[in-house]
Amino acid sequence: MTDPFPFLSRTRAECPPTLLDRARAHPAPRVALVNAGAENPLQGLREAAEMGLADPILIGDETKIRATAERIGWDIGGMRLIHAPHEHAAPEAARLAREGEADAIMKGQVHTSTFLKGLLPSSAGLREKGARCGHVFHITSPTSERPLLLTDAALNVDPDVETRQACLAHAVALSQLLGTGRPKAGILAPTEDPIPSVPNTMEARDIALWAKDHLPQAIVQGPMALDLIFSAEAAQVKNFESDVAGDADIMLVPNITSGNALFKLMSLGMGCCCAGVVLGAKVPILLTSRAQAAPDRIASAALGAILAAR
Repeated sequence: MTDPFPFLSRTRAECPPTLLDRARAHPAPRVALVNAGAENPLQGLREAAEMGLADPILIGDETKIRATAERIGWDIGGMRLIHAPHEHAAPEAARLAREGEADAIMKGQVHTSTFLKGLLPSSAGLREKGARCGHVFHITSPTSERPLLLTDAALNVDPDVETRQACLAHAVALSQLLGTGRPKAGILAPTEDPIPSVPNTMEARDIALWAKDHLPQAIVQGPMALDLIFSAEAAQVKNFESDVAGDADIMLVPNITSGNALFKLMSLGMGCCCAGVVLGAKVPILLTSRAQAAPDRIASAALGAILAAR
């Protein structure tokens, strides 16, 4: 047998116990699983329910859901099951949330674009007029339970400054909800110098200046290269004065490509646990990659329970 790709971690991700404890302090939210007929998401919600993190609502093709539940040995007899197959599942979940019958929505076996198109348009009724949503990954390493909140790696493709400001505000609020008094945020760019020929460095500077007035509850610095965000030693070598370097709670990325690459590198290459959620809607929307393992799904459900209790 050949060794795995050398940049893949052999460490199995674990859901951080402190996150689970914080979630279990709240009542289990009613979680609507969209397109619940596949084994992986159904098993993930089952585990969350058995851990007291979710009260399941199963939405999708009823025949497939029942067959899959029987195959994995899960008795769903007492649960709410709604027949709304294919593209009808996400709008049905939106209706439940809009009418106060669901506290969180979880992605099942459905493409992200189809999932979000049923939830985020203004017609779905889950967003205040003009509100911007952002995705956040809550990432913990195998050696520490302290999270890094990474935004946005899954929703906004090439966000403008206003959208990134909204993403930053969502992450700051989440960090404080999780117990960080004054979160520290680094705005990712290729260099710490604002350079007109590298637009995202100029945007990072503008966002940091904006945050001083609009997010005084956080310490925000940018532009910052990745080594500066992660390493106080790198900042010292580069004579870069920073309260954020090597101590960041939040990383704001310039676009989905950089954010998605970072998240997958930390997951696959470092063995990190990555819980994903979309913020800015009426209820938390639990959104993970289809390839993520059970600990990531459990952590996402825990994050949903904490957010739903606000």
